[in-house]
Amino acid sequence: MSRRAPVALVAALALVGCSSSGANDAGASLSASPPAATTTPAAPAISGDLTVFAAASLTDTFAEIGDQMMAANPDLTITFNFGSSGTLAEQLLADAPADVFASASAKTMTTAAEVVGEPALFAHNSLVIVVPKGNPREVTGLSDFANPDLKIALCDPSVPCGAAAQTVFANAGITAMPDTLGPDVRATATYVTSGEVDAALVYKTDAIAAGSAVETLTFPEAAGVVNDYPIAVVQGTRNADAAQAFVDHVLSPAGQTVLTDAGFDPT
Repeated sequence: MSRRAPVALVAALALVGCSSSGANDAGASLSASPPAATTTPAAPAISGDLTVFAAASLTDTFAEIGDQMMAANPDLTITFNFGSSGTLAEQLLADAPADVFASASAKTMTTAAEVVGEPALFAHNSLVIVVPKGNPREVTGLSDFANPDLKIALCDPSVPCGAAAQTVFANAGITAMPDTLGPDVRATATYVTSGEVDAALVYKTDAIAAGSAVETLTFPEAAGVVNDYPIAVVQGTRNADAAQAFVDHVLSPAGQTVLTDAGFDPT
C-alpha cells in the first residue's frame, strides 16, 4: 500500500538588537545605539521525492506523520510502501529504491543492516487477542488457540507479529492450531473484522485501528514478548536531507504523540 503526501519546510529566524542606557558618575546620561538587525540564513527547503518503507502496523500513524510534514513542506512528495517487515527488508537487499526503513522488529532491521544506516528505536508494541464484535464463540484467552473447533488466524511466522506469536505460545506451553496465516498484521486483523475467523493475535495498535468491529482480550504472556520498532535512513538515499528529516520527525514530540495516541508504547 502506498501513500503520497507532498511535504516542505521553510524557517527564518531574526535577531533584533536591544538598546541600553545608563548614567555616568556626574549624572550625564549615556545611551548605546542599537546594533543593526541581523537575520540568519533561511533553513534549506526540504523538497523532492522521498520513499519510506514501513511495517504494515505503521500504516495509519506514518500516514498522519506524513500529513504533518505535508503541512510544513509542500515541495516534498512522500511515497509509502507498507508491508511485512521481512518482505520490505528483502526488497531493500534486492536494491529496491527507498530512503527510509521502519521495521516492526530489531531482527528484520538487522537483516537489512548492510543497506541502512544506524537505526534508532522509536516505539514498542505487543500482542493482544481480537475477536469479532460480541465474541460469538466466547473466546476467553490464549488457550483457546489450541481448540480445533475454533477458526484461528495468526501472522505468518516469517513476519514479526508471527514470530512474536510463536514465542508467546512457546512460553505458555500452548500448541496453537491456526486455520489461516496472514502475510502481515493488518491482513491478519482483517480476517477477524470480516468474520472469517473466531480469533486472532495481532498488535494492540491494530486492534485499536479496527475499532468497534472487534473486541480485545489481553493476556499476561504478552508482557514478555514486546516488539521494538527501529527506523533508519537507507544508505545511498537520493534525498538525504528529507530522509533524515522524516526520521527526526518520527522521533520528535509531535511524531511520538501520534504513535502513543495509536497505542504504541514510547521508547
